[in-house]
Amino acid sequence: MSQPSTPTSGASRPAGPRPGGDSGSPWAAGGTVFAGVLLFVDGVLGVLKGIAGIASNDIYTRINDYVFKFSVTSWGWIHLVLGVILILVGWGILKGATWARGAGVALAALNLVANFMWLPYTPVWAIVTIAIDVFIIWALCTDRSNPSDQVRSS
Repeated sequence: MSQPSTPTSGASRPAGPRPGGDSGSPWAAGGTVFAGVLLFVDGVLGVLKGIAGIASNDIYTRINDYVFKFSVTSWGWIHLVLGVILILVGWGILKGATWARGAGVALAALNLVANFMWLPYTPVWAIVTIAIDVFIIWALCTDRSNPSDQVRSS
């Protein structure tokens, strides 16, 4: 007659996502590469912002009574150093380095705070940078793919 349709205990299951091995959204995986590029570009813009602040105090508007008041030259050095580090971490993300994701999130958050404090000097540029940093943090935090799995499957 007919056999029962319940599988035996030794039967294999169809391949599915592993527990804890969820690859996440394809948008987030593609967003990670884009986040690496944006972090690299954000670093280049930070370097340019820093050079402009260091080279001439006349480029940025002077703020009289601002809580986070530093000299424009000090802000220039802050943006220059942060920009160089962002370039290195962005390059690391593009190369698939596992350390670069965590460092990217931390540095994007630090860059976000620095640009929030920089808002009165260049509001539009600072808001654009803050928006880029928010996307970078989202993309790096939501991608659950493991770079070492991608290397093994290639």
